[in-house]
Amino acid sequence: MTRPPPLDRSSALFLDIDGTLLDLAPRPELVHVPAGLPELLERLAQQRNGALALISGRTLGDLDRLLRPWRGAAAGMHGAERRRANGSRVEAGESASDRAAAAALARIHPKLGALAQRWPGAWIEDKGRTLALHYRAIPEKEREIRDAVARLAERESEALRLILGKMVIELQPRHHSKGAVIAAFLGEPPFHGRRAIFVGDDTTDEDGFAEVNRRGGLSIRVGPETAATAAAYRLLSPAEVLSWLESAGKA
Repeated sequence: MTRPPPLDRSSALFLDIDGTLLDLAPRPELVHVPAGLPELLERLAQQRNGALALISGRTLGDLDRLLRPWRGAAAGMHGAERRRANGSRVEAGESASDRAAAAALARIHPKLGALAQRWPGAWIEDKGRTLALHYRAIPEKEREIRDAVARLAERESEALRLILGKMVIELQPRHHSKGAVIAAFLGEPPFHGRRAIFVGDDTTDEDGFAEVNRRGGLSIRVGPETAATAAAYRLLSPAEVLSWLESAGKA
């Protein structure tokens, strides 16, 4: 898989956070934000008249805390919440699908907690509209944990989908995905009519790669070539991503 071409100013740029712009940490709150990253995002957004959005499993509040004073377009919790380039918010929660997913998460939460107690070192992250079970401290238990959570999630599969990430398992509303939220951004100014570029590092980003590929854009996966991916290009690390972005940010 080849390195992506230089980044142009006419594209709509979509960026994952953890594992893409930031190195992964044992817990989400322990990540290190490189000096100058918020300013770099602002320069890249200005080059595109605001057509840059962060697409993350984190909440919007968490993104704003990490990247202050930057507050551009962004999607949190895989699209369950979204902020447009003009600052207006789109919140999930009103549709029948949203209500069904919320009820399924409420039912599965105590059962997931009971499972997590089997493995010291595993812990649950409750983001309100999604649940995640982290097990980075006990990678040797990966198969056992994934099998147990998959059996539990199967009972709620009509409303929820299970995504296997890097030492994390996420349960999220089936009707939300990074591909869907990228499509939503591309239907609005200032993203509409631009070629889409999406950079991500994990299984949770594959929907985004597929959507961007379908539209003739550029899909870029971060990390070593150890897993199948729909992405057409590859950068090896967040450091390489930042170098690639900085080259465009200085142009």
